[in-house]
Amino acid sequence: MIKDFRALLANTQDTTHHAPIFSGTQEFIKHKSRNKTYISDEQLHAMELCIYHGIKVPVKGLDGEHISQMCRCTESQSWHGGDRQNDWVWVKQRPGRCYGALNGHLLWQLQRLLKIKLQNDDGAFVDHWLALALTTIPENSGNLDPVSKFVQVRTAPAAIALQVFSVGNIIGCPHVIPEIATSS
Repeated sequence: MIKDFRALLANTQDTTHHAPIFSGTQEFIKHKSRNKTYISDEQLHAMELCIYHGIKVPVKGLDGEHISQMCRCTESQSWHGGDRQNDWVWVKQRPGRCYGALNGHLLWQLQRLLKIKLQNDDGAFVDHWLALALTTIPENSGNLDPVSKFVQVRTAPAAIALQVFSVGNIIGCPHVIPEIATSS
């Protein structure tokens, strides 16, 4: 069982994830505290956390009813005896009409799901659900590709390819992810 941040890093098989998880979580804590909380590396290493392999996200169904959708993230472990599952999710980026047809949302692939406890201003402890994801950026400003009639995205540059964000920004899982053929 993983009980602290140091154990999470030791248990993360892809070592390229260590720095983004660590720095992204520090940035999240700084943002949540409105820059009032400084957390040292040692404090972060000792922070209690829980790892999850799935989370239910509230989404609107086709008829407008509210339903839950399961978003899975097992890293390299199997999902119920089958293959590993690191789902792609729609993530809110900005309000309004940006990224063309994507309406301010981008597809990101989950790499880790975790829950941390932070103390708020009144001293109470609050759970925060975080995700580490492989990010994408839109091609053609998010407009439809004239040939495929899909909006196309590509993996973000290495410097921003992995991001920690609040699970509250997940708005659901896509149904179809068309792959872009690359020529060699």
